[in-house]
Amino acid sequence: MRDPSIIVFDVNETLLDLETIRPTFDRVFDDSAAMRLWFGGLITYSEALTLASVYVPFTDIGAAVFRMLAATRGIKPTEEDSAELGDRFASMPAHPEVPDALRRLREHGFRLFTLTDNTLEVSGQQLERAGIIDVFERRFSVDEVVKRHKPAPEAYHFVASELAADPGAICLVASHVWDTIGALAAGWRAALILRKGNAPLDVGPQPSYVAEDLDVLADQLIAARAA
Repeated sequence: MRDPSIIVFDVNETLLDLETIRPTFDRVFDDSAAMRLWFGGLITYSEALTLASVYVPFTDIGAAVFRMLAATRGIKPTEEDSAELGDRFASMPAHPEVPDALRRLREHGFRLFTLTDNTLEVSGQQLERAGIIDVFERRFSVDEVVKRHKPAPEAYHFVASELAADPGAICLVASHVWDTIGALAAGWRAALILRKGNAPLDVGPQPSYVAEDLDVLADQLIAARAA
């Protein structure tokens, strides 16, 4: 299989620093584990709803899981708490190495795209505020047509169809194993970035590339293409 020329990036945590929303959870829950419990619940229920053939926008699920987690602890978050979380989520900065690594990949001839569970409006706000929206040829969202959250196969098939690309020419870059599993099952290549709190899973399909950050991954992709 030839090395991919199209790179599709997950956005939340892969490109943007999820840890920057932690202060809201530390304040509301007074628990250092709360943010990761919330994010895990967000993914769990987005996938559960998808399996049940029910579509709810990603940020709506996130807000509901925030209230759900609070209810399990007898906490009643205010409207201001929810608004603060939404604002922090929409304004997460890029990881430090991301802007230069993205531009380096583009300079070496890779076509860059994003695929996210967020709506295009939210992902646009995120990438604009992070200062990296200009490097992407196009942004894709499951909210457009598919209405099924990743790792549903329809999300990856939609992107390949829109790009008129052979799946083997596409590489997904994500920091979440559930996302790389979905991409690999759809015939894509996949790369796993080991952001804080993430690790490989030693069962199931394995990513083609594993790196500690996007700068290291860019070196791998550029070298593989040159070879």
